[in-house]
Amino acid sequence: MNVHAVAAIYKFEMARTFRTLIQSIAAPVITTSLYFIVFGAAIGKRMASVDGVSYGAFIVPGLIMLSILTESISNGSFGIYMPKFAGTIYEVLSAPISAAEILCGYVGAAASKSVILGTVILITARLFVPFEIAHPVWMVAFLVLTAVTFSLFGFITGVWADGWEKLSIIPMLVITPLTFLGGSFYSIRMLPEIWQKIALFNPVVYLISGFRWAFYGISDVGVGLSLAATAGFMLVCVVIVGRIFATGWRLRT
Repeated sequence: MNVHAVAAIYKFEMARTFRTLIQSIAAPVITTSLYFIVFGAAIGKRMASVDGVSYGAFIVPGLIMLSILTESISNGSFGIYMPKFAGTIYEVLSAPISAAEILCGYVGAAASKSVILGTVILITARLFVPFEIAHPVWMVAFLVLTAVTFSLFGFITGVWADGWEKLSIIPMLVITPLTFLGGSFYSIRMLPEIWQKIALFNPVVYLISGFRWAFYGISDVGVGLSLAATAGFMLVCVVIVGRIFATGWRLRT
């Protein structure tokens, strides 16, 4: 493992994030804060509790997960697509660094950005609604696992994309709708029975359910199933990346 090469990519990506704090951190935090103000502080006071948890506190895990999913994919895809777009990817490909080391550098940086963002949103949420974390270790585990998994998925998107339209189509038209329909603002047990069964085909349901269990000990599906679904999706992404490099795709521009 070429640690110096991985560290160089990682530091470069993190430095770019800190140069664009308004876009990378401030904008998602402000957007999520608006959700807390509207749904948590305003509407939440008029709604009954969900499984013994106030509505404002109930949506905290869902909103954090909404930001983590979208930002992980965006960070992972933009990090590898921008060098392709600018032509600097050839400097990486000509360096004595393997595909696995390239992957570790870009995905590690994207996941780190998402974890930082999730932590900032978590702290910000305390300004609007009171909540407790029943299982902090599992909360961190779900946060990190989700960030790594979807940063990896974002990397795949960035390699696949050959234009800015393709780069944004997955987060905007796939992930965001699935997250809204995956129980960010409600428990799927509130749905009619037929829609509860349909919702179980939405993979985001398992992510949000497991993350919410870490906060309040309540979930729509078993926590073990949530963990297995997240780990399974990460494994699928790893296999796809392996196939991409094994077939000689090699981050072509």
